[in-house]
Amino acid sequence: MITDYSIQAIAINAIPLIFAITIHEAAHGYAARKLGDNTAYVLGRVTLNPAKHIDPVGTILLPLLLILTGSPFLFGYAKPVPVRFDRLRNPKIDSIWVALAGPGANFIQALVWAIIWVLLKLMDIQEPFFTKMAQAGVMWNIGLLVFNLFPIPPLDGGRILAGLLPARQSIALGKIEPWGFFIVMGLAFTGIIGGLWMEPLSHFFLWLINALVSPLLMLF
Repeated sequence: MITDYSIQAIAINAIPLIFAITIHEAAHGYAARKLGDNTAYVLGRVTLNPAKHIDPVGTILLPLLLILTGSPFLFGYAKPVPVRFDRLRNPKIDSIWVALAGPGANFIQALVWAIIWVLLKLMDIQEPFFTKMAQAGVMWNIGLLVFNLFPIPPLDGGRILAGLLPARQSIALGKIEPWGFFIVMGLAFTGIIGGLWMEPLSHFFLWLINALVSPLLMLF
């Protein structure tokens, strides 16, 4: 839980969070364009301009509400990138890749922040601002990665699951989408997502990132 609301603490968390959200959404649009749908590109959503991706509720209000209610974990979401799945060259398979692009971008960012943290440590740079920002970069990206993989539409995990299921089951899952946000919020505030999904998967991805950066320590 965040308890430090100083300007420095806000900057430490805000900078990697803005990158995490912006690149996540831009990655969806970029993948869609590569696979045949340029809707997001035409609308200017394949961009690193944060203003194009910020959602007042998911990016600002929801994280603030979780902080004020003492939530043990934080998450949020950005304005969804519009994708015309029927324009993709192979809609069923390509929709999976488009959905994976966002969490994949978060994993790559978490890995980059972890490498930065290790390099700061190896170069004996003791400035807390940079080391804490690197740590925040890892945690925010892991949080967004795991949360978005939850298998209920409209989250990325729901779209991935829909692409993997047979047609009839995929259609049935799609009917949940109008209520998906409320289902996810209910599960979040009751602690179910946190205890049964966020925590174990976060530990797994943190272990994976640690395994990937460990060889870097052997070079020095």
